[in-house]
Amino acid sequence: MTHLPLDDVRVIELGQLLAGPFCGQLLGDFGAEVIKVEDPGRGDPMRQWGREKPHGKSLWWPVVARNKKSVTCDLRTRQGQDLVRKLVAESDVLLENFRPGTLERWGMSPAELHAINPRLVITRVTGFGQTGPYAPRAGYGSIGEAMGGIRYVTGDPSLPPSRAGISLGDSLAATHACVGTLVALHERDRSGRGQVVDSAIYEAVLAMMESLLPEWQQAGYQRERTGPVLPNVSPSNVYPTRDGDAILIAANQDSVFTRLAQVMGAKELADDERYATHGARGENMDELDEIIAAWTAGHPADELLRLLHDGGVPAGRIYTAKDMFADPHFAAREAIVNVPHPDFGEVAMQNVVPKLSGTPGRVRSAGPALGQHNEEVYGGLLGLTPEEVADLSTAGII
Repeated sequence: MTHLPLDDVRVIELGQLLAGPFCGQLLGDFGAEVIKVEDPGRGDPMRQWGREKPHGKSLWWPVVARNKKSVTCDLRTRQGQDLVRKLVAESDVLLENFRPGTLERWGMSPAELHAINPRLVITRVTGFGQTGPYAPRAGYGSIGEAMGGIRYVTGDPSLPPSRAGISLGDSLAATHACVGTLVALHERDRSGRGQVVDSAIYEAVLAMMESLLPEWQQAGYQRERTGPVLPNVSPSNVYPTRDGDAILIAANQDSVFTRLAQVMGAKELADDERYATHGARGENMDELDEIIAAWTAGHPADELLRLLHDGGVPAGRIYTAKDMFADPHFAAREAIVNVPHPDFGEVAMQNVVPKLSGTPGRVRSAGPALGQHNEEVYGGLLGLTPEEVADLSTAGII
């Protein structure tokens, strides 16, 4: 491989925390030159986020800022705004996740930026989008998860709505923003014009909610929290093993359930009218789960998985990070990579997804130090002299 698929794309990333920067991470993974603009005093708050901080350093930052260049710039000053305008003139994408109206207050509305560079794609990630009555509100990922519907259906039905242990709303909005950016770049190749990509967290979550809306509109059915199962999808649950482990089995398709019944030595289950079809199994899922659990509880986990896999039944353990590091499939596909880091020596992180056969992305560097690329970008790309760069630094602009 001689090149990366997006290595002809330059992205100016103005966002912070996660929703915007994760979009920048995805673009950078496939070769885009992502120039991250940070506040000179403290940088992106993500540099301090995370529970574990070896050497006083965030373990989140090396991942979300990987493959990026860091420059410092005070966007609240006229000189700082002028620097961004100069960067815009040399770039393909401006990525930001400020509250709507922030760029406009700084004299960098889409119209003003397109006057500088008509081919610029402006990707904006917010809680509620750029328009509508809620647009001015502060919007974090958790609020978008609640409004978009996923919080209501997540968790045990006897408890209040739960959440995933990750920033799901931010990541979904960022992923959709990345898709929108690539679509806009493709359209620009045909039209010669850039456009605005407007990714709202609540809409990105809503987009993942399957048939929730027509179920209510057409049938008056409200999805509720159902713990580890989906209503009327059976068998698809977590089952006990003889050695105290738990195995997830997903055999809700008719042909797969037939295979499960054969593995269980209970072929008659596949012909029983209570379990023979997807709909019937859904209606009788509790009693079917009891039958399967009684069978799985008689086998240790390793033996159970061997039987299921040999029989063509989807099944697996519920992994922790420790399990991932030990798994041969993760290793064979290089799902985890070790990236050189000045403080950690090497830091492990998830590899680039998806895999491309001809021009795959790759992790080229961990998150940079604050302002690490000031001279390269301001001096090399914008052509400022060393004295000009030094003056901007002394004045606190960069």
